[in-house]
Amino acid sequence: MTERSEYKELSWQGLWKNNPGLVQLLGLCPLLAVTTTLTNAIGLGLATLLVLVCSNATISAIRQWVPKEVRIPIFVLIIAAFVTCVQLLMNAFTFGLYQSLGIFLPLIVTNCAIIGRAEAYASKNPVKPASFDGLMMGVGFALVLMTLGAIREILGQGTLFDGAELLLGEWASILRIEIFTSDTSFLLAILPPGAFIAMGFLIAAKNAIDSSIAAKQPKAEAKTIERVRVNFEG
Repeated sequence: MTERSEYKELSWQGLWKNNPGLVQLLGLCPLLAVTTTLTNAIGLGLATLLVLVCSNATISAIRQWVPKEVRIPIFVLIIAAFVTCVQLLMNAFTFGLYQSLGIFLPLIVTNCAIIGRAEAYASKNPVKPASFDGLMMGVGFALVLMTLGAIREILGQGTLFDGAELLLGEWASILRIEIFTSDTSFLLAILPPGAFIAMGFLIAAKNAIDSSIAAKQPKAEAKTIERVRVNFEG
């Protein structure tokens, strides 16, 4: 496999085929808990992405010196170090969002998506592809977070980018979009049951798209074979 095809496959795996949120169903606790708004989803997505890339790169760099018997505790220690760095940065520069995410920020340490990639890929591959794998898995996870957060915020509050100033500063308050107004909030979308329902619809949509693509492939292959046969006979 060439380097270009390897990176293409890593991108496809992380963003769609083996997406941590939609396929592996890893990290569902923060995924469902903090996605009440798009801003919260972006904040947690960026934090998880940073930890994934840094931990994958570090674990890949030291993989030859890590004894197999204690590799998991060492991986968790490395992940915890980067989570602490992210916590300190968010505490310093985005304190409002830091408070909003609460306990789910330090819980990134126990996110199975991060530990899983460290064990399954980073510990067995060089630094460059391991970092890229972390990037694609992180982007895939962040996209699911953002999609879920946008759906729940629109249905629950009728807004988009509410609280953007918590992430980007006071100027970002102008980014808030009011899609519709309502005297009462749609509590089902805001509460955890709404998150489960919305997540179920996202998974169903992905499965439907995959099924549609799989159904079209035999037809496309048949057309290609027929075209080659006609050209050969001609």
